[in-house]
Amino acid sequence: MALSKAGLVQIGTGVAADRSIIFDGNAQDFHIGIDDSADNLTIGLGSTLGTTSHIVIDEAGHVTMPLQSAALFYSSNDTQSISSGANRTIAFNAEKYDLNGDYNTSNYTFTAPIAGRYLIQCHISFNGGEITTNTRNNVGYAVGGSVAYRQFGSSTGSNDRFSVGFSVVQELAASNAVTFIAHLESDDADIWMESSPEKYSWASVTLLC
Repeated sequence: MALSKAGLVQIGTGVAADRSIIFDGNAQDFHIGIDDSADNLTIGLGSTLGTTSHIVIDEAGHVTMPLQSAALFYSSNDTQSISSGANRTIAFNAEKYDLNGDYNTSNYTFTAPIAGRYLIQCHISFNGGEITTNTRNNVGYAVGGSVAYRQFGSSTGSNDRFSVGFSVVQELAASNAVTFIAHLESDDADIWMESSPEKYSWASVTLLC
C-alpha cells in the first residue's frame, strides 16, 4: 500500500496478484478486493478473497450477485394429475438452478431467506381436451398456506395445450413459504411437465430488492 503525493492510496504495484482489504468484525469478517486472475472487483464474506463472493464487478461493468436468492424449478415427471374442486399443490421436484438453496424439492416450497420484494413467475400447461370449455380454472401461489394470487383461464376444449402463466412482484417476509397451486373447477386433468425445465410447466422466484 502506498500514499502518493497527490493523496491517493494505491494498493498493489501492477504485478499480477490478488489484493484485498479485510474488515475484521466481531461476528463476521468481510473483504473487498481485486481478483487479478479474473480481473474482477469482489465484495465478499470472510477474509479470503473469492471464497464467498457476494458482489462481483468485471472490467466491462457487469455486476453479478452469485448468492442472490434465485431459483427455477420444474418436474422430473412427464405429467401430474390434478383433481378438480380444490387447490392442489404443483409438484415441482427438480431444479434448474437454486443459487441460495431456498427451494425444497421434497415439499415443493420456496422459503424467503430475507424480507424483500420477489419476482414470482409460473407457466403451467394442461391437457386442454380434459377440461370443459367456459369453466373457471386457475393457477397461482400461496404464501404460508393462504392463496396470494390466482390467474384464471378457460380451455377451448381441443385436445391440446391449455396454458396459464403469470409474473408478479410479491412482498415477502423472512421465512415466508411459497407454494404453487392449481384449481380446476369441474374436471380432473393432467399438467404437461415433460420432465424438462422451461419447456411446458415451470416456476421461478427471484429476490429483486
